[in-house]
Amino acid sequence: MPAPTIAQLPEAIPIFPLAGVLLLPGGQLPLNIFEPRYLAMTRDALASDWMIGMVQPVAPEEASDRVEVYRIGCAGRITSLSETDDGRYLISLSGLCRFEIADEPASRKGYRRVIADWSRFTDDLATAERGALDRDRLLSALRNYFESHHIWVDWKALENAPGDQLVTSLAMACPFAPREKQALLESPSPGARAELMISLLAMSVLDRADGTAAPH
Repeated sequence: MPAPTIAQLPEAIPIFPLAGVLLLPGGQLPLNIFEPRYLAMTRDALASDWMIGMVQPVAPEEASDRVEVYRIGCAGRITSLSETDDGRYLISLSGLCRFEIADEPASRKGYRRVIADWSRFTDDLATAERGALDRDRLLSALRNYFESHHIWVDWKALENAPGDQLVTSLAMACPFAPREKQALLESPSPGARAELMISLLAMSVLDRADGTAAPH
């Protein structure tokens, strides 16, 4: 299915608040849906435009159905779906475009919907790679990070990956703190996101070498 134009994006979308979960344009996010309200959300999304917005709570420790969320999220389209014997949905979201929450109407069926302002993020729908990326610095930072954490990776696959996709996949997969993931989401371009990742990876290596886990 071709990517929509900015004019084809919906005015209102359901949101799924999850701390520490990052979806970026061009990324793939698997989700296990089991709560009744989010099962209803998924069914409603499938009945309309197949889109769900991923957002993070500002204070994940708060137990509330109306927990405050960051104003910037990323919408994804459901591109795979299966239903388990116990009634869960296993879905995959393909990241399309970031949005800013302009308003939040009353919830329906227990899940939340927002009015999405897409205007700041029209470049997310571009198919060509955007901006300069210092691959050597990024790969060097990644090598130090994975070695310090004793993580094995397929370096050949990383080295051959297109620049934007490399940054997107690694930003989503690396175990950064929620506020760090939010900063990655809000980075204006893949190049800026890569620079931030390099700093975060270096800080994590230093923390591990010092035997500390200081917040970044």
